[in-house]
Amino acid sequence: MKQRADDRASLQKIWQSHSIPISTKIRLMKALVWPVATYGCESWTLRRNEETRLDAFEMKGLRKILWVSWTAKKTNEWVLIKAGVKRELLVTIKARKLAYYGHTMRKQGSCLEKEIMPGTMPGARRRGRPRTAWMDNIKTWTGLSVEESIRMTKDRNERRKYVRPRCGQPSDRGRLKNRTQILV
Repeated sequence: MKQRADDRASLQKIWQSHSIPISTKIRLMKALVWPVATYGCESWTLRRNEETRLDAFEMKGLRKILWVSWTAKKTNEWVLIKAGVKRELLVTIKARKLAYYGHTMRKQGSCLEKEIMPGTMPGARRRGRPRTAWMDNIKTWTGLSVEESIRMTKDRNERRKYVRPRCGQPSDRGRLKNRTQILV
């Protein structure tokens, strides 16, 4: 517990330092904070509530770096422009989840992960609204049915059309294709 408090205090010194440029602080946040926050994100089922919380977490970090209080009447768009970045945390999580799905579905032979992913169970479901399932995220983000998305994962080039351009990541040796299709 003491180690965690020491780590937090050392990051506070970095965020409060006037000698470190904002761009460096943002890179440090992406390298030191985001991996801890997104650990295991490939297995998450993202609902609207979690997406909102992830966006709020990203904005809170940027506001801390820029010394903008939550009581200051500055919009999130203003903070993003001031920092010179776009929202990336949720986009990164979606890209990692889609990449994990493609990787798992391409595995040779039968494995437990591959059988569990489609998430179909025999029998009647419970009453009420169905809960959002892991595969519902994949279907929503790709716009494909389960069978089409499984077929799509077999061909890496076809899969890259869905993962990289839509998630705002570089494709074709660093050039960005259709950055306007970022998933949000």
